[in-house]
Amino acid sequence: MASKPHPPLMKKHSQSDLVSRLKTRKILGVGGEDDDGEVHRSKLSQMLGNDIKYQVREPVGLRVWILISAVAFTVMALMALVLPKQMYDIVFEEEINNTSVSIRLYGGALLSLSLIMWNGVYTQEKIIIQWTLLSEACYFAIQFLVTSVTLVEIGSLPNAAIFLLLSRVIFLLVTLLYYYYLGRGRPKKI
Repeated sequence: MASKPHPPLMKKHSQSDLVSRLKTRKILGVGGEDDDGEVHRSKLSQMLGNDIKYQVREPVGLRVWILISAVAFTVMALMALVLPKQMYDIVFEEEINNTSVSIRLYGGALLSLSLIMWNGVYTQEKIIIQWTLLSEACYFAIQFLVTSVTLVEIGSLPNAAIFLLLSRVIFLLVTLLYYYYLGRGRPKKI
């Protein structure tokens, strides 16, 4: 009994077939890294949840920076909520009786931001980490501007306020540096 020889396998050579295969592999999430070395998550893997192989390459010290920020924001918020008058006195070296409500509102806003920071400590999602850094940078920039305007209105420049302004500039620069490094990608090769 002689069997018929199988016909030779046909190879797909067309450009549309190759593009179709690449799209299928991308949708399924198999075997694909971009130029940055990051593995793109497929729709299926996004629905199934996080996996360790989809982690983002993080800059050195990013998690420590977010942890320090979360702790600092929480401490400042609790201090503003519990001791509003003393917090104002430390920075501006003046006593004003009717600021406790506004300082407590400031503490509530800081506590909300600290919750975002605590979420950024534990997440693996690159976009959440970027938004955490961006909200932190916005806070530092706004606090710098508000404190500067307040000092101009008061007409004095206490040492504690100078220290606060300098620390906000440094914290803003560090946060923006991490944001830039996390968000930048290498240019695609053509």
